[in-house]
Amino acid sequence: MKTTSAIYLKLEAFIKKYYTNELIKGMLLFTGLGLLYFLFTLFVEYFLWLKPAGRTLLFWMFIGVEVFLLFRFIMFPLFKLFKLQKGIDYNQASAIIGNHFTEVSDKLTNFLQLSAAGNSTENSELMLASIEQKANSLQPIPFGNAINFNSNRKYLPLALIPILLFAVFYISGNSKIISQGLNRVVHFNATFLPP
Repeated sequence: MKTTSAIYLKLEAFIKKYYTNELIKGMLLFTGLGLLYFLFTLFVEYFLWLKPAGRTLLFWMFIGVEVFLLFRFIMFPLFKLFKLQKGIDYNQASAIIGNHFTEVSDKLTNFLQLSAAGNSTENSELMLASIEQKANSLQPIPFGNAINFNSNRKYLPLALIPILLFAVFYISGNSKIISQGLNRVVHFNATFLPP
């Protein structure tokens, strides 16, 4: 039974790594999409010179979008990582692992089914031996290798583009576009006259 509990510990470690990977991806997406929407908001105000009602709508839409992005890409994976919210279970984890390690797919699913059946009915010697045999065959397989943190590199350009745009505006001396747009959006109740 020691091997059986080791398989469950490996599944728990896999689930933790899965949500850590989701969190890394979420931070990149939150940064990229959040900053792009921030720039979009500032450009709309800078070029359109909205009235206070329009700037109020723009400000609260910005807040709403950023809160949505925060919860969707950072908070939900955090809640699932720390088990504050229900995440993937062992069967879903075994399906993900099975997609990566084809030789494990049926064995892991079968192991989970046998373990569940072994917990719900009286344990016969044959059932316990079968569970232990499945656990021994799964023991050397590194489940965590099914998650590759490097797969998040494709989201890196999305996070870098808005940062580079900010740098271009400041280096080129056009930072007033950002600062004036930001000033007018933040002070959305004030009246500003276009030049």
